[in-house]
Amino acid sequence: MPEKGTTMPPRQKQQYRHLPAFILLALAEEPIHGGAILSALSQRMPLSKPDSAAVYRALQRLEDEAQVVSNWDTSGSGPARRVYRLTEAGWEKLDAWREDIEMRLANLRYFLDTYAELRSHRRLK
Repeated sequence: MPEKGTTMPPRQKQQYRHLPAFILLALAEEPIHGGAILSALSQRMPLSKPDSAAVYRALQRLEDEAQVVSNWDTSGSGPARRVYRLTEAGWEKLDAWREDIEMRLANLRYFLDTYAELRSHRRLK
């Protein structure tokens, strides 16, 4: 995402619109560190690979909004990793995302069905 005050191309805006929802979904499966979240999103969403800066900014916002909490894991042999975990507020937001996405899908289904019907009538004329 660009610096404050700059304009993001429409396709890029669309790519990041639901990024928090996908992050929350990944964290609903298990607490994991930011790099693992990025890896999971890249594997599960091959047509829309978010960059690491966008993921970490979204994680910071989610933490600021108390939807996730983090702690440092120093148990491994490498550097400490910040592990994120979903909170009750995060589960509630995930529910809200589900409702939003279901509504969007219904609207998109209406569009596609109506378009297909109109297109087939146009061919008959």
